[in-house]
Amino acid sequence: MQTIDDLGPDLAGRRVLVRSDLNVPFDKSGSGVITDDGRIRASLPVIRKLAERGARVVVLAHLGRPKGADFAERAAGGPTLRPVADRLGELLGQPVAFAADLVGPSATATVAALADGEVALLENVRFEPAETSKIDEERAVLAAKLAALGDLYVGDGFGVVHRKQASVYDLPALLPNAAGELIAAEVSVLRRLTESPARPYVVVLGGAKVSDKLGVIGNLLELADRVLIGGGMAYTFLAALGYPVGGSLLEAEQIDSCNAILARAQVEGVELVLPTDIVVAPRFAPDAPATVVPADAIPEDQMGLDIGPASRELFASKLADARTVFWNGPMGVFEFPAFAAGTRAVAEALTKVDGLTVVGGGDSAAAVRSFGLAEADFGHISTGGGASLEYLEGKTLPGLTALGA
Repeated sequence: MQTIDDLGPDLAGRRVLVRSDLNVPFDKSGSGVITDDGRIRASLPVIRKLAERGARVVVLAHLGRPKGADFAERAAGGPTLRPVADRLGELLGQPVAFAADLVGPSATATVAALADGEVALLENVRFEPAETSKIDEERAVLAAKLAALGDLYVGDGFGVVHRKQASVYDLPALLPNAAGELIAAEVSVLRRLTESPARPYVVVLGGAKVSDKLGVIGNLLELADRVLIGGGMAYTFLAALGYPVGGSLLEAEQIDSCNAILARAQVEGVELVLPTDIVVAPRFAPDAPATVVPADAIPEDQMGLDIGPASRELFASKLADARTVFWNGPMGVFEFPAFAAGTRAVAEALTKVDGLTVVGGGDSAAAVRSFGLAEADFGHISTGGGASLEYLEGKTLPGLTALGA
């Protein structure tokens, strides 16, 4: 896998297409305010380094999951990357030109107008339906149009390397390419998690659905010493033990899978830890009255929204002697202050670990930033939750394959 240093120190006059991950969250009120610019900040080093070397940097990125049959229909419904261009410019300390299309006249003119060291962002790549097409030929046509806008390609959007999409998988084959520092760093850390990790190796998994994590749990049972399970997915495991879960999130069709995981963990000698108490409420709302109940006695009219105080202490104790930790998924509805304590407890416990701590992107990374914890206190905060999980599951990631990784 080539890195951007292999492209040479002088890139003056070269148009470099950079596939970044700028898929940031916005305020739900529709104000257009970015609520977490972590992914934009993570993309800055490569963009800045290329610009400093004289490259004419053309950034490609997606935002959300636009709906519609063609570019015009999707662009009308949004979301547009224009606010992201503005924020990127603020963080870079220089203007970022914005093209109102991807491979049309605006993109062509915007790229042609770039001088050495300048940066442009093209409109949401997913406004073009071919970007995510399952038909190879459709993606290839879009990739060829994108390739005409550049001389070199740099893949730096780790959050999308598990997607077989035109700007991630097909485009690199058409231009001399390299991996950006963000992808190189992510791959380096993930290899440390899968190749002779320091022990004890503890995995903390949360989030809504156990079905999203079955593959990674199965693979990590061969690697980890302990697996701690919280969040919405914990209730299916509790149900598998025969406990009532009230109105908590439950995937009844996965109960047998959870039983199989519990049995396999015992055979493999892996300590699988579930919550012992739960913070419950009668409804899913920030102002819902919260109470704490034993994990085996959730009332029928209550739903679990966080792990309880005893579980927080238990999980922290199971992390105390760890030398390697991977965490993906919150322990509860951390967006609601009344149900954030479990996720905060795990995050704070990670800052005290003497070893490698990896926060697996997505909601976990957002939680760390929302709590105001110093990112430097964590070994690595991934920008790609889904990509991290698929790597740890042992899957081949198309975007990494395209870059020779």
